[in-house]
Amino acid sequence: MIDLHCHILHGMDDGAQTIEDSLHMAKQAVSEGIHTIVATPHHKNGKYINEKNEIIQRVERLNTYLLQENIPLTILPGQESRIYGEIIKDYQNGKILTLNQTGKYLFIELPSSQVPNFTEKLIYDIQSEGLTPIIVHPERNSRIIEDPDILYNLINKGVLTQVTASSLTGRFGKKIKKFSMELIEANLTHMVASDAHNISGRNFHMQEASDLISSEYGIDMLYLFQENADAVINGNVCFKHTPEKIKKKKFLGIF
Repeated sequence: MIDLHCHILHGMDDGAQTIEDSLHMAKQAVSEGIHTIVATPHHKNGKYINEKNEIIQRVERLNTYLLQENIPLTILPGQESRIYGEIIKDYQNGKILTLNQTGKYLFIELPSSQVPNFTEKLIYDIQSEGLTPIIVHPERNSRIIEDPDILYNLINKGVLTQVTASSLTGRFGKKIKKFSMELIEANLTHMVASDAHNISGRNFHMQEASDLISSEYGIDMLYLFQENADAVINGNVCFKHTPEKIKKKKFLGIF
């Protein structure tokens, strides 16, 4: 398995804090069948700034540790950037990192409770640079839960999305699990990743999520997500089914 979204680089954000933490996470990942992780430290989320060159250096260092410890895991460079107005300028200035440096895919994180008014314009600007934006964990955005048509419209404009394994397995509650499954059913997500931060509260749960996808939606859906993860790290085109709108149930009052 490939995990596209993980906070395994120590001392960079709210993920692994020490090299020991990173190695514990690496061993856990391998035990779940993960052989490749894209390290995606937070960037410009109001607390952390982690620019391209520093991430690349830290990835090289962690891969050296993994070799020394005989842990069969490969770390690739990535970045989880909170959406902000200067992202294109920073990309042009070499501060923004595409996933595995292919120059094709860019992780975008939205604030947890809103979708900024400039989102659509900024996504167009990102696409004008030849990049495909991937919105991470949309299932945890309260504005999108409230109005899924926002996500539907963005996907119709060429955006991809990534759902978190722990959301599917219920670690963020029943509401988010239900919405995550609705996103899969409506073809509004294209890949699953762990967003793991540690091996306690924010673990991988990739195998559990894979089993759930396979049992609920069939092995072909699981393969689609896995093949899209492979496409992302190699800079190839991802497969997409036609998106559908999520029908929100209307509750009739009794008077």
